[in-house]
Amino acid sequence: MPELECPVCGGRLQIPEDSLPGELFEHQDCGANLEYFQDEKGRPALKVAEEVAEDWGQ
Repeated sequence: MPELECPVCGGRLQIPEDSLPGELFEHQDCGANLEYFQDEKGRPALKVAEEVAEDWGQ
């Protein structure tokens, strides 16, 4: 399992080998919602997940 750095608190987070880009994880240490992605060089990384607002049809 790769271990990646949380972009919020700098802590470490283990990511399963079979993770896909766009998969979401919650960092247990700080509670941040993080999105797994691959950077421009193809390396695994994490970024803060965008929050999608509820659309109540208004």
